Amino acid sequence: MRGLTTKDGVRFGIWPAAPKEPAPTLFILASSIEETLGNEYFRQCGNELAKRGYLCVSVDLPGHGLEVREDEPAGIAAWRARCEKDEDFVVSLTSRLSKVVDHLIAEKMTDPAKIAACGTSRGGYSALQFAAAEPRVKCVAAFAPVTELGVLREFKGVETNAMVQKLSVERRAADLAGRAVWLVIGDRDERVGTDDTIRLARMITAEALRQKRPALVELHVFAEPAGHTTPAGSAALAAEWIDKQIKLP
Repeated sequence: MRGLTTKDGVRFGIWPAAPKEPAPTLFILASSIEETLGNEYFRQCGNELAKRGYLCVSVDLPGHGLEVREDEPAGIAAWRARCEKDEDFVVSLTSRLSKVVDHLIAEKMTDPAKIAACGTSRGGYSALQFAAAEPRVKCVAAFAPVTELGVLREFKGVETNAMVQKLSVERRAADLAGRAVWLVIGDRDERVGTDDTIRLARMITAEALRQKRPALVELHVFAEPAGHTTPAGSAALAAEWIDKQIKLP
């Protein structure tokens, strides 16, 4: 993994080496840059796509890596703290990601027509929010994703907080309508909510039909006794799907 910085100071990481010409690019989101790109589990379909010439990119999620603040807890607890301060941490995240996209295109590392995103759990939430905010993301895959912050134990007692409600991925269904979205969840995932992922898929499809746009959501629900985890075989399925989407004209 190699750490880099955009001209306006946004830190990001790439894996493996920088390409010699603009390459298809997969943004992978999970936690910190180092934990994401340095961990085979969190790289998910990036492991396979890197063999096909994809550049893998990541940034620190809010409350992770160098995005941890001294006056608040780390991890998802930081998300709650920011919601209670009425701070939209998603806007700051997607803004950083878009600046990285700009940088990679300007530096001729990324093919602007071949950008995908994926993520696991909180990273899946972040990838979906990124895709909703950034039209240059051609497709997005989310593994056991958070879709409703209020379902998480870290948000117990603040489920009705206005910012918590605003940052629901369901609120972005209209922005994801007509986009290529791939979702996978285990059948008993109590951590992020199996039913919440299913409902999100249905909402995006319903919104696409309402807008008279293609309904491009692919949903997989697997028997998964381990609960909150990526079901076996999902990464390979997602890699094939992403590569297919990227190669479409």
